[in-house]
Amino acid sequence: GLLTALAAGWAAGRRPARIKPGQALTEASVERRRPGVIRTALGLGALAGGGFLTAVAARSAGEDAANAALGVVMLFMLAVALLGPLVARLCAAVSGLLLGGLGAAASLAAANSRTNARRLASAITPIVLAMAFASTLTFLHTSESHVAARQLSAGITADHVVTHPAGLPAGSVERAARAPGVQAAVGLLDTQVLVPVGSGGARWLQDAAAQGVSGSGAQLAEVQDLDVRDGGLDRIGRGRIAIDTTLATSAGVTVGDRLPLYLPDGTPARPEVVAVYGRGLGLPAVTMDRASLAAHVSSGFDGTLLVRGGDARHLAPLGQVADGSGYAVQRTTGRELNAWANYTMAAVLGGFAAVAAVNTLVMTVLDRRRELGVLRLVGATRRQVRNMLRWEGLLVAGAGVALGTAIAAATLIPMTRGLTGEDPYVPPLVYAAFAAGAVGLGVLAVTLPARAVLRR
Repeated sequence: GLLTALAAGWAAGRRPARIKPGQALTEASVERRRPGVIRTALGLGALAGGGFLTAVAARSAGEDAANAALGVVMLFMLAVALLGPLVARLCAAVSGLLLGGLGAAASLAAANSRTNARRLASAITPIVLAMAFASTLTFLHTSESHVAARQLSAGITADHVVTHPAGLPAGSVERAARAPGVQAAVGLLDTQVLVPVGSGGARWLQDAAAQGVSGSGAQLAEVQDLDVRDGGLDRIGRGRIAIDTTLATSAGVTVGDRLPLYLPDGTPARPEVVAVYGRGLGLPAVTMDRASLAAHVSSGFDGTLLVRGGDARHLAPLGQVADGSGYAVQRTTGRELNAWANYTMAAVLGGFAAVAAVNTLVMTVLDRRRELGVLRLVGATRRQVRNMLRWEGLLVAGAGVALGTAIAAATLIPMTRGLTGEDPYVPPLVYAAFAAGAVGLGVLAVTLPARAVLRR
């Protein structure tokens, strides 16, 4: 932070310290038309880098696409900050075409924005930052949750799902299988494994949800639809597993390959991949036989029991019984409740950027006392001046929302396609709230100080 402040002060004071005092006063009253060569070159480089990473992310899959997309939002944000005056002048020119027929106040706002592009850019940049980061964090989670909920709902085909907070009692699968009318009963031992993923020389360990199946793959297919894309679940056994297609892409394996992984207690293993399925976001990404997992977990009790047929009354002594759809709703609700950290981070980042935007807009209005006084002297009414400032606030907020949305889209589309295989899911009301909040802040931040200035 200290180095950033010192560098900013040095960059801002370098030119005024070199030129003559009279020339400095002139430039202080009328801003330079062209940004510096170094700033423009760095901005174009960041823009090109963001475009390159967008193309890389679009061609990648799995974690590679997500990691490349993370650089997109940073580089595009840097490009907006460095090329701010050019971007602001472009936005003012486009908005001028729209505002030209909306009266004198709107036309004057567009002309002011074109002439004072640096001032406009300093206000647009924090709004772009708030919109881009808040949208990326929030809509990445909504996209993953939307796909996971749909996969979970479609993947649980059992008539009854039995769970217990402390784990199901020993022998629950056999007791459920003997219950009247039960056609299939499969116990699932839920845990996590670590899988090396990444491409090239960049490899890292990724945790993946795993389920140990008490029965055969054929029995599992009767109570759970994993959406098998290649291979077959009937071959699952000791040393043979099935994995999700996204995990398979990230790890670089296909059916017939051996997947190096670490079991829950850290024991290394190299099982053969015998099936690849498509519902590893809503359901566990790794499916293996229970015997291969039981000796490597701290608690060997099954967490879930899937039952086809039978009556819930006969299963009630084993634990909490729900139908397939009810279980899916419970899991989805729990995932949403656990998303508070993501939303909190989005709110914090958006809040900081919003404070920066409001401070910038308020200071620009207060610094324009002389300009606003001249407008009053040449015949503009207080209402006309306030309307002009409102249009400027709308222009700033609209440009910030549009640019932030474009950056978030360039980041989210390859990221969600790599992680979920689908396009982002953006709840309309949430996005509308973000946009309305940015516009409301932009208008209030110029209207309130303008009232104070125009009273004198």
